[in-house]
Parts: sequence; structure tokens; C-alpha cells
Amino acid sequence: MKVSSPNKTLILMVLVLATLTTLALGQSNRGGGGGTRVGFYRSTCPRVESIVQAAVQSAVRANPTIAPGLLRMFFHDCFVNGCDASILIDGASTEKTARPNSLLRGFEVIDAAKSRLETACPGVVSCADIVALVARDSVVLAGGPSWQVPLGRRDGLVSQASDTSNLPAFNDPISVQIQKFADKGLNTQDLVTLVGGHTIGTAACFTFSYRLYNFNNTNGPDPDINPAFLPQLRALCPNGGDGTVRVGLDTGSVNRFDNSYFANLRNGRGVLESDAKLWSDPTTQRFVQRFLGIRGLLGLRFDVEFGRSMVKMGNIGLKTGSQGEIRRVCTATN
Repeated sequence: MKVSSPNKTLILMVLVLATLTTLALGQSNRGGGGGTRVGFYRSTCPRVESIVQAAVQSAVRANPTIAPGLLRMFFHDCFVNGCDASILIDGASTEKTARPNSLLRGFEVIDAAKSRLETACPGVVSCADIVALVARDSVVLAGGPSWQVPLGRRDGLVSQASDTSNLPAFNDPISVQIQKFADKGLNTQDLVTLVGGHTIGTAACFTFSYRLYNFNNTNGPDPDINPAFLPQLRALCPNGGDGTVRVGLDTGSVNRFDNSYFANLRNGRGVLESDAKLWSDPTTQRFVQRFLGIRGLLGLRFDVEFGRSMVKMGNIGLKTGSQGEIRRVCTATN
């Protein structure tokens, strides 16, 4: 049958559009901005969110301090090889063994959720998606906001301790923090918002005690620390004392997810050096001010922006479609 010229043109246009769509999907699957969606398991595992939520509730009720650990786990996973649950893999020289991850807690909660999901819908839900859901549920149980979590991630096949070298560190200057977040497609507002997750949780004395006694070889404390706050920190972390003792990052509200963390920064009560710099550096201070509703500045709602930035972070380096795998257990590849 002979095809007329207008029909040939139409067919060609359809083929071009199909090709472009395929290419776009392939690019989004390689990482960055696409590939997940809310309701991904609606037909294949409809109870996924309630099953994960039950596992988190059980753990947090037994030990409220587990919530910040689960939130931090998502952060540390996404910043290394993308949000692919590579942080969960056991073995020599895996991400889990790296120094920045040595104090991560809550792996047993992920394992419990995975076990229940494998009973309900075997081989369907990725460990990477469980980590994302657990982070959200931990925030909610600490009194924070909820948000819809796009799902559809697949689990990574590689986990190397050496890949953790670019994780944000407790003594990073603001310029370095901004660059590390920018490398992941996150802007300065995302930086301030996500570090606001320190409204819950603690830090070990060894991560900040250098600020209390001989900061930068001055034989004195970090000038960013409020002098009235200094004795409190020194009492908790004596010079030469036990570096593993843990101190709340949000004084007076350590287990409550709220924006008092930003008020503490303004008042010179930031515990980590990297946190304190969010106030002392003008580049980030303006976002802290906006979360505090400083007069004359366009305000930001921490509860709203935190969910948005978490979704954005959750799309870093996605593995979707035929990439990666759905692990049978979260601690090992298939």
C-alpha cells in the first residue's frame, strides 16, 4: 500500500517523538531528577507505607533516640552513589565501615521492615525505598511534618568505603558545604533546610570538643560559641574526657522536630562547627533568618520546606527501571 506524503510526515513525527521520549527516560534513569512517583506500589504492594510505618513506630516507641539515626541514614545513603541503599550492605570496606558512617544507627529497623514486606509482597519493594519511607516516618514520629514520598528506586550493587570521602563533615566551611550540596543538585536553601534535621539527634564530643578549648590553636574557644553556653558544653565534654559522650544538637529540644534549632544557631548555641557557620556566614544566615521569620525578610516555613528538600534529595542518582535490583535482604546484593 502506498503511503501518502502527509501520512509519511506524521509517521516520522511520531517516531521522532517516541525516540526523544525514550532518550529522556533513559537520562532520568541514569540519575538526578526523575524515575520515581507517588503511588509506585499501588497495585503491586498497596500496604507498603503502613507496613514500614508500623516497623518504625515499634522501634521509636521503644527508643525515641533511634529517629534521628534513621533520618541521618537516608542522608548518608543519598550523598554516596545516590539513594540506592548502598549504605546497608555488609562486608569489608563497604560504606557502612567508613568513619563518617561508624555511628549510624537503626539498621535493624530497615531489616524488620524489609522482612515484613517480603512476607506481604516478596521481591517487590526495594531497600532504597524503605530507607526513604523510614526517614519520613521518623520525622513524623518526632513531631515533624509529613510529606508524600515518591517511590520506585532500585537497589545499588556497589558499596565502597572510599566513596564516602565527599560526605559533608562537621568542620566543613560554608563554601565547602555549599559545593558538596551543589554537586548533588541541591542549592543553598536546601543545605540550610536539610541541616535543619539536626533539630533532632546528638553528636559525640569528639566531633566538636576542639571548639571548646583550643580552637585553631588560639588556646581559647571558638568565638562563634555563646560565652554563656560554653560552660554547659565544657561540663558535658571535659578537656581530655570521653569523646564518645553524646550531646544534643538542638539544646532544649533534642527529641522534638521543630525550628528551635535555628533559634539556637542565632543565639550562638550551635554545637557543631559546620552548624554554627550557618549563622556566622551571611550566605546561609539569610535562610536561617527566613526560617525564624525575621522582620523584613520573606519567611520560610521549615515544616513545608523540609519535606520539599527531602524529596529533592531523594532523587539524587536514581537507579530505576532495569538498573540495580530488588534485594532479597538489605544487607547483601542478590
